[in-house]
Amino acid sequence: IRCWSNIPFITVPLSRAHGKSFAHRSELKHAKRIVVKLGSAVVTRGDECGLALGRLASIVEQVSMLQNQGREMMIVTSGAVAFGKQRLRHEILLSQSVRQALHSGQSQLKDMAIPVLEARACAAAGQSGLMALYEAMFTQYSICAAQILVTNLDFHDEQKRRNLNGTLHELLRMNIVPIINTNDAVVPPPEPNSDLQGVNVISVKDNDSLAARLAVEMKTDLLIVLSDVEGLFDSPPGSDDAKLIDIFYPGDQQSVTFGTKSRVGMGGMEAKVKAALWALQGGTSVVIANGTHPKISGHVITDIVEGKKVGTFFSEVKPAGPTVEQQAEMARAGGRTLAALQPEQRAEIIYRLADLLTDQREEILLANKKDLQEAEDKGRLALPLLKRLSLSTSKLNSLAIGLRQIAASSQDSVGRVIRRTRIAKDLDLEQVTVPIGVLLVIFESRPDCLPQVSALAIASGNGLLLKGGKEAAHSNQILHHLTQEALSTHGVRDAVQLVNTREEVEDLCRLDKLIDLIIPRGSSQLVRNIQKAAKGIPVMGHSEGICHVYVDTDASVEKVTRIIRDSKCEYPAACNALETLLIHRDLLRTPLFDQIIDMLRVEQVKIHAGPKFASYLTFSPSEVKSLRTEYGDLECCIEVVDSVQEAVEHIHKYGSSHTDVIITENENTAEFFLQHVDSACVFWNASTRFSDGYRFGLGAEVGISTSRIHARGPVGIEGLLTTKWLLRGDNHVVSDFSEHGSMKYLHESLPLPQRNAS
Repeated sequence: IRCWSNIPFITVPLSRAHGKSFAHRSELKHAKRIVVKLGSAVVTRGDECGLALGRLASIVEQVSMLQNQGREMMIVTSGAVAFGKQRLRHEILLSQSVRQALHSGQSQLKDMAIPVLEARACAAAGQSGLMALYEAMFTQYSICAAQILVTNLDFHDEQKRRNLNGTLHELLRMNIVPIINTNDAVVPPPEPNSDLQGVNVISVKDNDSLAARLAVEMKTDLLIVLSDVEGLFDSPPGSDDAKLIDIFYPGDQQSVTFGTKSRVGMGGMEAKVKAALWALQGGTSVVIANGTHPKISGHVITDIVEGKKVGTFFSEVKPAGPTVEQQAEMARAGGRTLAALQPEQRAEIIYRLADLLTDQREEILLANKKDLQEAEDKGRLALPLLKRLSLSTSKLNSLAIGLRQIAASSQDSVGRVIRRTRIAKDLDLEQVTVPIGVLLVIFESRPDCLPQVSALAIASGNGLLLKGGKEAAHSNQILHHLTQEALSTHGVRDAVQLVNTREEVEDLCRLDKLIDLIIPRGSSQLVRNIQKAAKGIPVMGHSEGICHVYVDTDASVEKVTRIIRDSKCEYPAACNALETLLIHRDLLRTPLFDQIIDMLRVEQVKIHAGPKFASYLTFSPSEVKSLRTEYGDLECCIEVVDSVQEAVEHIHKYGSSHTDVIITENENTAEFFLQHVDSACVFWNASTRFSDGYRFGLGAEVGISTSRIHARGPVGIEGLLTTKWLLRGDNHVVSDFSEHGSMKYLHESLPLPQRNAS
């Protein structure tokens, strides 16, 4: 804990040897000394006269937060000219004759001619006001700020450079934020094309070059350059094919076309890139980002420091493989080729993958053993996750059987006609199934998910991006290699991509122009995080698996313990395992109730009592903290209800719409339960564990969806398809169908073509 002005704050361990820039965004969180350069477009209002106070306050808040984490923050700011222009214009208006103002009227007063204001005079008038504003804002966070004005000459004079360096170090030592600006009141006009003068010198002709020079002089870890564009584009922003460059490497300048400079300020994007590359060469990492966008400016600086994919990151280390954006484009192109194959060819790929799972069994299990060993050594995985991580010969055999089921059932999945309508004579409409596009499947600790999801994507003609957990890296690598080997059978190797970069899940969820559907497979927390992070991309899945079993008064003694044991104990970590057991009140203190409790004790299931159940007991088990709990282990809640109607109401209030079961011999009660419970899967006298794509005969599943649109329950091939409409006409136009037209709508339903019997 450190203190400043009696305000305590936490310091984070930040230290590294300066001299080499960070290679990856994920390392930026270790940056201790940071320069934030605020471009004129960020600091000034749209009318270029006055400051954007809201943006400035947000930037000060972010800088203060990072400073209070123990980092050393410096700001290189513009804005003095704009602030001064506002003050001088105001003074000029006030100096006008009051008589003239009264005679001219308010409307004409607004149109009074204002002389062109000289920039140096504006800077002189604005510097003190700008600094006073910064001081007032930083004071709100108990942080002191200090102003430093510099010119190019200050860097050429060795003594002045040493003085500046010493001053800045002393300010940082005292936890003061230096605010640096070029002294625009005396600075000479900039010399054209003088950004760089040799390797070791950069001319300070604007605040971009000043920030770069300062960053290198002060051995800064990170330079953040904020402007009014998202970052660096491969062509001028706004053009049709312009793409934001996520990572820029020295030598890539030839592939970039620079546009015009920002609406205000002296440095265009080309100047920013030159300054950034100079700083990078000096050992400082650089990010160029947008500081004006209202949706991101409030957290742009902190997002960059946290390693999120914001703006353009300058790096000297080029990754060996493609970027995730390139992988997504490869998956889309591969998926389209895959969809164009004959159904038999897609089936051949899946059959080949099934064979490889059994043929390469030893290599797969060896890789899985490495993952298990590393997980146990680190001790980070809970027992349920370790079970999911483990592969075995029987698991691989089951996987192979499931894949063959998918291959057999996928013959007419893509391109199947599901509706035919004759709109008019010689004008026929068809609705046919087509792939969704590119799927992103994010999964934890379950390498068996990879071949399952791959097979479903292949069968449905979708491109696929896979992001597995680090704990299953070795297993995922070999399973993906085998998948690509199978895809190579028909030349579509790129259709399934495994993301191996240090890509954060949150960054993947922002690729709305490249990904069409996200499917999370993992903990409820993972699903919730992805649903929150997804920006414009639909997410298919369930955040929780709170499954109920209701034991009715007419339940069979023989069936009850078998179904409950299987639902809870067969695989307690599964999302379709029993979590809450509802028991009719009349069954309390009966032999059947005693059998249930005895069986749970024998299976070592920890029991939590619901509020009503606890009220019936003198000495009750621990009372449940929440009736909306997914335990994922040998634990469950028991609650009492008075009727099947109350059981349904309880499920609707506390359940997650996943899988719910009734055990009863009364058909009327069962049908009431089946029809009224609004869940994806509702069973009668069957274990919750049947809620599974393989057990449903789908071959496998990409997950279980509890959403109410598109797909619900275990999602197999059908859930990965959408439709498109095909209209075949012969010189038809809508005007022919008007009131006085020559044609009439028929809207006749036509028979569907026969489905492939195989």
